[in-house]
Amino acid sequence: HVVCIDRDPAVERHFAALAADFPGIVEFANDSYANMAAVVRRLGFDAVDGILLDLGLSSMQLGEAKRGFSFQAEGPLDMRFDPTRGVSAADLIARTGEVELARILFEYGEEPQSRRIARAIVAERERRPIRTTTDLGALVQRTIGRRPGARIHPATRTFQALRIAVNDELGEVERGVQAGIDLLRPGGRMAVISFHSLEDRIVKRAFAEAARGC
Repeated sequence: HVVCIDRDPAVERHFAALAADFPGIVEFANDSYANMAAVVRRLGFDAVDGILLDLGLSSMQLGEAKRGFSFQAEGPLDMRFDPTRGVSAADLIARTGEVELARILFEYGEEPQSRRIARAIVAERERRPIRTTTDLGALVQRTIGRRPGARIHPATRTFQALRIAVNDELGEVERGVQAGIDLLRPGGRMAVISFHSLEDRIVKRAFAEAARGC
């Protein structure tokens, strides 16, 4: 029996094909994996044999301009995994002070030019709201420039940082890994696919702590 959990309600339509191939074996829950214990128990189970967490953004979300995750195509500056809950990236940068904005960009995006970008965002929003992905992408590029031949767009770290902040991704990882460890049966297995060092450090620390004294 497989329980599939995703915060994004749009994922459920893709799940339908899986459910058709494996009737009665798979179930979908539109929720955070950090709440996996409650989800699993709601379905009548008290423990599991295996857990796979695939962290962060999916190509499906990145490819939909209307979701606001990418600066490659114009769309609303949203970035929420669940667009029915929480604050969008546009609202976040409209309301957040310059110092806090710089902290978000530095800590979550590991952006060395975080202060310059935060200052530019605050100056720009005083003239007009920053509402689209292309507006923000162009603003970051104007602010810190782009080296000739650079493979990574200068706004990449900024977009990562805002997405992480909007979705509380690092908090979700901390809560989710601990929830998974608590939910595993003896002899069970847990695997986590992470995509950057911020996630990776949290997972490794949690696993090391759980293994201590075993």
